[in-house]
Amino acid sequence: MLNVPTSVITYVINLMLEHRSLAYLLVKKDGCLLSWGGKLANYGVKNLKKGEDIGQQIFFLEGLLPLDNSPLFLACLKTGDGICADIHLFPSSEGDWVLFLDATVDEMQLSLIQQQANEFVLEHEKVTRILNQ
Repeated sequence: MLNVPTSVITYVINLMLEHRSLAYLLVKKDGCLLSWGGKLANYGVKNLKKGEDIGQQIFFLEGLLPLDNSPLFLACLKTGDGICADIHLFPSSEGDWVLFLDATVDEMQLSLIQQQANEFVLEHEKVTRILNQ
């Protein structure tokens, strides 16, 4: 385990909380929602009902829970409201945790890279056509 100074850990946690809109769910192993918190409304998650099946409340979790002993990471997943989020799922003794972290900046960067790659391909095809004439 890394020996990280408390000041560094505090800074990283505050940075994440400020810029990544942390939200979470705790789901029992039977699939029923136990608790939740954070900025779930930012992801379009509303009207949750404690004790009810999470797969019926949040569509993309259907079939993903319960977890075995391994965590699961879903990068840049679009939520129901079209918000891009990194979803981290991990098991614990309390149940399965589902963390939402805003990935809008990551999505914008990936989109820009994809756009530049597409432009490069188009330019390459154009040059190839000209050279073949």
